[in-house]
Amino acid sequence: MSDSARNDDPHNLEPVHTDDGSTSSETWTLRLVMFLRVMAAISILKGLYHWSRVVGIGVPAGEGFETHSIAWQSATVFFAVIDLVAAVGLWLAAAWGAVIWLTSVVSMIALDVFFPQVFQGGAVFDALEFGTLVIYLWFALKAAQERPA
Repeated sequence: MSDSARNDDPHNLEPVHTDDGSTSSETWTLRLVMFLRVMAAISILKGLYHWSRVVGIGVPAGEGFETHSIAWQSATVFFAVIDLVAAVGLWLAAAWGAVIWLTSVVSMIALDVFFPQVFQGGAVFDALEFGTLVIYLWFALKAAQERPA
């Protein structure tokens, strides 16, 4: 039996090798995945924070969900959902997770810039959000450059 016929046999499967020596050439991809996992953990915390505001956990008396404006309520529910969905996608390192996360980050920055009375996040919080966006884009560009075309 020739070598090519033996390799085409579906019963002769080679094991999957996780360390093919390609880790040195894919360090930016690994860094990107680690960054996405860290951002997933932060997104989970942000989503749970927003849900705690919705259900009243840790909220002072008289500051319940129903006492806030409709704009605040809408934004809180929006971020409670989108942050948790983004966290799942980021943890999986799926493209849709990054898109949902980017939507969340840009939405939060836009909300704070154009409607500062809703959350009163402040410039420091916006700078942190924008910083994570820039870091993500840098990691994504570096990871794309290390892959051959």
